[in-house]
Amino acid sequence: MNGWEFYDPKAEFRRQGISEKLPDKGWRITHINHDYSFCDSYPGVLVVPSKISDNVLKYAREFRSRNRIPVLSYLHPVNNCTITRSSQPLAGITRKTNVQDERLVAASFSAWMPGGSEESTHPTSQQESLDGGWQGSNLSEMERFEDEPTSRYAAIYDEETGETRVYGRQQTNMIVDARPTINAMVNQVQGMGSENMDKYKFATKSFLSIENIHVMRNSLNKVVEALKDADISPLPANRELLHQSGWLRHIHDVLDGSAIIARRIGIKHSHVLIHCSDGWDRTSQLSALAQIMLDPYFRTMDGFIVLVEKDWLSFGHMFRLRSGHLNHEDWFSVQRDALAGSKVQPGETDGRNDALQNVLSGARRFFNPSKEEADLATVSEVASGKVVDDEATTPKMVSPVFHQFLDCVYQLLRQHPARFEYNERFLRRLLYHLYSCQYGTFLYNSEKQRKEARVGERTSSVWDYFLCRRQEFRNPDFDPAVNDRVIGKERILLPNLKDIRWWHQVFGRTDDEMNGALDAAAAAESGRHAAVSSLKESPGPRSVLRSASGTTPPPGLINSHSVLTAGETAHQTLTPETRQASLRHSASADSASAFAAIRDGLQGLGIGKAMRDPAGRADGSASAMPPSHQEEDMREMT
Repeated sequence: MNGWEFYDPKAEFRRQGISEKLPDKGWRITHINHDYSFCDSYPGVLVVPSKISDNVLKYAREFRSRNRIPVLSYLHPVNNCTITRSSQPLAGITRKTNVQDERLVAASFSAWMPGGSEESTHPTSQQESLDGGWQGSNLSEMERFEDEPTSRYAAIYDEETGETRVYGRQQTNMIVDARPTINAMVNQVQGMGSENMDKYKFATKSFLSIENIHVMRNSLNKVVEALKDADISPLPANRELLHQSGWLRHIHDVLDGSAIIARRIGIKHSHVLIHCSDGWDRTSQLSALAQIMLDPYFRTMDGFIVLVEKDWLSFGHMFRLRSGHLNHEDWFSVQRDALAGSKVQPGETDGRNDALQNVLSGARRFFNPSKEEADLATVSEVASGKVVDDEATTPKMVSPVFHQFLDCVYQLLRQHPARFEYNERFLRRLLYHLYSCQYGTFLYNSEKQRKEARVGERTSSVWDYFLCRRQEFRNPDFDPAVNDRVIGKERILLPNLKDIRWWHQVFGRTDDEMNGALDAAAAAESGRHAAVSSLKESPGPRSVLRSASGTTPPPGLINSHSVLTAGETAHQTLTPETRQASLRHSASADSASAFAAIRDGLQGLGIGKAMRDPAGRADGSASAMPPSHQEEDMREMT
């Protein structure tokens, strides 16, 4: 099959239940952008609320950066809740508003199925009834999250009729701003910003605090810096620098934000609008990952290809700009250190003149920038205006956004190996071909640019490579039955945010080289928990201490038990008679307070005997103190 024809937007939205020939689900396909004049970075096929006309869209686009209005990306097949995406609003410091944009967002959050009953259990009572079944169970938090949608679907899915009873039932619709709050405020000073929620009272807003492209680029550069010396020396990777890179923290933040969106849709039956600055970097990450968590189709090879085509390629992620495919002098500059000690043969040059010319040329360009370079300087994550079509590589615009997305998918695949049809090598080879430039798929920034360049006629699609090698990239652990691909009974998939590891295969390193420190830390933590658990469960004075109080011990009390136990063991070895006496005394002590029990144990150890004045006399002030005073002192110490 021709890889260029694999993705059909109308076929994908038909799979989601949206088509001119199907019953209205509150959404329609518009061709307002068929020639890309409405928005040059959006696809030609857009899905918008049925009640919103194209005329309203024309006025609404003036309020969104680069005219990227809120449009549909995903419609949940069971509860009719949606993921819509856009760019930031042009609110500015005056907090401007746009009635048409408000109408568009409101319509997106209230789409419903004609003929469906909107009656359902009150959200609070419904939550209580579903949560009640978990009380007393041994399910982990992750298992409860995965089973919750199935239980919740039982309340809205009629197995006899095959229909859902609730359509678009909103509990807490959300506008997700992927940026840190301070970044949104800075953009607001520049004439952009975030929504004024006084005008969007039908939703709440959440800032996910995912860093921008510049932070991510610097983070990956630090990872490379930590690994590069291991290629030319026997020294291992610099684990300290790996930790300082913050790469795993960024992966955690992206996965966490995606899981919030997935829960909001699959569990709380709410609509979500996602945007960052221009809506083509972090927005694509969050939207695509949330759909992988929600829809088993995107965990298959065909579904993943459709997802990349839909949420990355067609919605205008700037692959050429972010990947640095085009020329730049930094790619060819010769460093002086690399020339040191080199031997120059007769008739050859040592390259120093070329390096000097590069420096002088760069200086001339810096002090005398051309018009094209001046335009490129304004192309940033927060800049508005038209993207230059034939720009050279701008190093500050290069960022591993798609790399991060694949890393996040790898984390999900590693944690849930039976839920994905494709394997780790599939993701790794896709990342390789992002930079190989062997295929035309990732050579341009938008659908419009690809059509104008006629890449379908002049190049091959990267999907040709994968589709003719399906067996090589098939996951042997994949179990299709686990995903329950019956419509209405899909199981949500969520990440374990405490189990994020380095994708060591991408960097050509062993698991121990990159994850050895993580394994050691996890083993230490596991050992600590095991020790604490054994101390809690083993019989002896600790059980007396636990039963000495009818209330939950304050924080730090368990640590006090551990210290006391260590002291008791040493003292028992030296003076067993005294130890047995202390145990008998503790067992017969008044159990009205845990602090009193600890006091008795300390007295049994004879720790107070070691407290003597310089003359060698025992300090009897503590023992002479009434018991009530001792208890007060113990409370203050705790």
